[in-house]
Amino acid sequence: MPIQKLINHLNDYLPLNEEEIADLNKRATVRKIKRRQYLLAAGEVCKFYNFVVEGCFKMYKIDEAAKEHNLMFAIENEWITDIGSFHSEQPSQLYIEAVEPAQIIQIAKPDLLHFYTNHLKFNRTFRVIIEDQFVELQNRLLQTISTTAEERYFRFMKDYPRLLNRLSNTQIASYIGITPEFLSRIRSQQASK
Repeated sequence: MPIQKLINHLNDYLPLNEEEIADLNKRATVRKIKRRQYLLAAGEVCKFYNFVVEGCFKMYKIDEAAKEHNLMFAIENEWITDIGSFHSEQPSQLYIEAVEPAQIIQIAKPDLLHFYTNHLKFNRTFRVIIEDQFVELQNRLLQTISTTAEERYFRFMKDYPRLLNRLSNTQIASYIGITPEFLSRIRSQQASK
């Protein structure tokens, strides 16, 4: 049952009681998503926190030259949302797209605010989830400004081994800030060592 995966995930932070579980069952929505289907498109307001039950998603921006810049990937037991648009209720500059068929659980902003107010564990748990993602973002930014492309690729392999076979070279290259051709060169050099 999909909702049980979310309950298990939240229990890893602070165990939920029966009332909290019942409220979560009532307010969370399970959705099946097709490959290449959008959860969010640029210009839309992000209205949901999305928990990935199964599948893989990417969050990206398209620049003026129509080049895609991947900011984040999310797989099973991870969250994906444009937090800036979600909190400000302003149109997003980002896309969130399914890389493969998926199943998600969505929590709308009014429901999340209800959880924060009526079940304080959710307030604490989501704060920790957001803090963890912020630390990950800081580390990625530091790598981008202070490491070579090769070092960024090896760090990606180390940090995200479950993504390597689920993403194309183009998606990985975009995430680490290099061209797919340069990534192929790095991989060829590594294979010949």
